[in-house]
Amino acid sequence: MADLSLRSIRKSYANLEVLHGIDLDIRSGEFIVFVGPSGCGKSTLLRSIAGLETITSGDLIIDGERINNVAPSKRGISMVFQSYALYPHMTVFENMAFGLRIAGLSKAEIDKRVRNAAAILQLENYLQRLPKALSGGQRQRVAIGRAIVRDPRVFLFDEPLSNLDAALRVATRIEIAKLKQSMPEVTMIYVTHDQVEAMTLADRIVVFKDGYIEQVGTPIELYKNPANLFVAQFIGSPSMNILDGKVEREANGAAKCSLDCGVALDFGQLPDGISAGDRISIGVRPENTRIADATTDGPVFTGIIDFVEHLGEVQILYVDMKASERKYLIKVDGSGSYARGDTIRFTARAQDIHVFDANGSATTRCVAQIKPHVLEVM
Repeated sequence: MADLSLRSIRKSYANLEVLHGIDLDIRSGEFIVFVGPSGCGKSTLLRSIAGLETITSGDLIIDGERINNVAPSKRGISMVFQSYALYPHMTVFENMAFGLRIAGLSKAEIDKRVRNAAAILQLENYLQRLPKALSGGQRQRVAIGRAIVRDPRVFLFDEPLSNLDAALRVATRIEIAKLKQSMPEVTMIYVTHDQVEAMTLADRIVVFKDGYIEQVGTPIELYKNPANLFVAQFIGSPSMNILDGKVEREANGAAKCSLDCGVALDFGQLPDGISAGDRISIGVRPENTRIADATTDGPVFTGIIDFVEHLGEVQILYVDMKASERKYLIKVDGSGSYARGDTIRFTARAQDIHVFDANGSATTRCVAQIKPHVLEVM
């Protein structure tokens, strides 16, 4: 079991700083996922934890011990890379056993560890095969098995599924989830740019952008309560719709937001940190958008369908709206009949509307403060 603490971790290459004072606590046995776009610093931080990169400043602490200057082989960490990096002339058994032989373990101990890892990963029937006789998913499981046999305190995964096709990614993702269940005492840190992997695997997700942590939380916390526009649009598929507008104060003292698309939202009172005259953005997820009808009591938007993406049980409607360069996406039932050029009216419940200030930060007031009745501007 291993607790990790990262204190003001910085990493620079010459004059380029890529990690800007990272602070993070990881509890023993947690499955933590680092997620973010390419170049955000997530893999650099993972490699710094492994000891493959030298930390420029800050403290990396495992179980109370500062390990900045401890050799990678002495940290009790195993890492699974994006590339399988298997020895092509060795069998599965030999690939998994190689590091243990170098470490000087006995033949009996090596056999025990390899066969135990093979049982966990369902590789018992493949131990005498060469890597060329395995599928991509099986090769990745061998790479994971090679890490398991070392009995590490911490597992590090650096985008291990990116070389697999879509079907194998799903299957191997399930295998990794089962692996975590079978090893609940082991701390795991997993790097990916795929937010679907992050949502399905993580106990907690750490969202990175440009070398900073944007938000840390459970998948459902990040989905329901994103801290800012970046997290709101990065977490969730399809991403959250964003509409811009301006806050105005009415004669009776109430507040409303006049959106650029021609719809006015009645706030009743201003969200915390928002003043009259401020530019703000509201966000609505495609799956929280509903087609409006004559009985609709809520914000009503109008647009023209530009494209319909048929996905079987659901359809994604790409809608053009007045004064908005962004397409508004709506996830609807697959049985509906929609076509390009159709005019469509749609709505969202007040509690499903997120509000962000001019800096992109989520407001502290619950979005349910938005009154459900809304003026529709034609």
